[in-house]
Amino acid sequence: MLQKTYPYYLANEPVAANTDLEVTDKFSGEVATRVAMADAAAIDRAIGQAVDAMPAMRAYPPFKRQAVLEHCVKRFRERYDELALALCIEAGKPINDSKGEVTRLIDTFKVAAEESVRIDGEIINLQISPRANGYHGYVKRVPIGPCSFISPFNFPLNLTAHKVAPAIAAGVPFVLKPASRTPVGALIMGEILAETDLPKGAFSILPAHRDGADLFTTDERFKLLSFTGSPAVGWELKRKAGKKKVILELGGNAAAIVDADQGGKLDYVVDRLAFGAFYQSGQSCIGVQRILAHTSVYDALREKLIAKTKSLVMGDPKNEKTFVGPMISESEAKRLAGWMEGAVQAGAQIVAGGKVDGAMFEATLLEGVKRDTDLYRKEAFGPVAILERFDDFEAALAQVNDSDFGLQAGVFTDSLAHAHRAWDALEVGGVVINDVPSFRVDNMPYGGVKDSGLGREGVRYAIEDMTEMRLMVMRETW
Repeated sequence: MLQKTYPYYLANEPVAANTDLEVTDKFSGEVATRVAMADAAAIDRAIGQAVDAMPAMRAYPPFKRQAVLEHCVKRFRERYDELALALCIEAGKPINDSKGEVTRLIDTFKVAAEESVRIDGEIINLQISPRANGYHGYVKRVPIGPCSFISPFNFPLNLTAHKVAPAIAAGVPFVLKPASRTPVGALIMGEILAETDLPKGAFSILPAHRDGADLFTTDERFKLLSFTGSPAVGWELKRKAGKKKVILELGGNAAAIVDADQGGKLDYVVDRLAFGAFYQSGQSCIGVQRILAHTSVYDALREKLIAKTKSLVMGDPKNEKTFVGPMISESEAKRLAGWMEGAVQAGAQIVAGGKVDGAMFEATLLEGVKRDTDLYRKEAFGPVAILERFDDFEAALAQVNDSDFGLQAGVFTDSLAHAHRAWDALEVGGVVINDVPSFRVDNMPYGGVKDSGLGREGVRYAIEDMTEMRLMVMRETW
């Protein structure tokens, strides 16, 4: 079970300032624990401490950064079950998926530990003309400065890890605002970081209400803002962020194409599509929302996918047989139900699922959804997928691109030509061949285009954003 209360962490130290934030069990709706909330004064102090920590963090050598990250890996393994249960309770994530996220948390810190000691520079040959004779160029990467992180509710361990672990590897102090619906995992992370010898002020983890946390965005002492969350919020934060670098990991309505040559592999394809669409109650920005199947395989795939969707167990996320748990809140379930009803009124048909009870939303499959409806155009962020057919592969690619989003896409095909054509033509950050767009490994570059955001995560790529190139030019003869 969770502790009765959790402190926040200000300049590496736990502070039990209050118990103002109630964190609910997303399945029962009951209060599971209470967490300290930071006010504007605490956030201001944390930023000041991060600024003061910069000289010590610059001097903190890579082998020590690696030791901190390795300590975290060790302690995450020791507290594996605790972290998984906390995630299951505060996010409503089925326990098997919660354990999977703890595994990914560990993977992300492991990769960061490896990368922390290979942040290298380069030698540049400047002698491109007689005037540069005898000059040599050298580049190294240096920490960018204090960073502001805002993490989301849907992957509160691993998406937080994708900010925190690269920051430690890069040697930058940070102030983190975890999602107020799911702050516990980040605070356990803070407890473990507090066991290390990171310089004072290297980290602060401060749950705060959105309307009181403007300093995370507007304070000019931060040199970088990394935000993961909804597009509407993310682009507004970028507008307010001023001169600092901004990394945005936002939403999507990801599509998966099933090519004409997949008739003999539909069992595999259907298993992956069901996983991608309904894993974590569909609350993933790379969850499968649109399924485009070639006419030659459409009917068989439709039959199998309906049966698979109906077979998924919905219920208490603490039960190991549960695949679909609650959405993060009843209000989110009502929002998605309204979009679904709007699609039905416009002519769509629900072919599996469709029932909603509080925050519980059945795994749902529709076909005949008009392309101008909210359910098609926007990010569903729930356990709903749309099935449609196509006759021409090029037309399917164009249909995938007919979206304001561009995070990842999946293509099931045996054609190398089609795989490369999809890679060339799809306006997304990543194309996954023979799996769903929901696939992610934690060292790969991950991010989107269009309304899906700016920049890339994945530990090495995040480190590049959290560091700057510094050039030295040396004239060796005069």
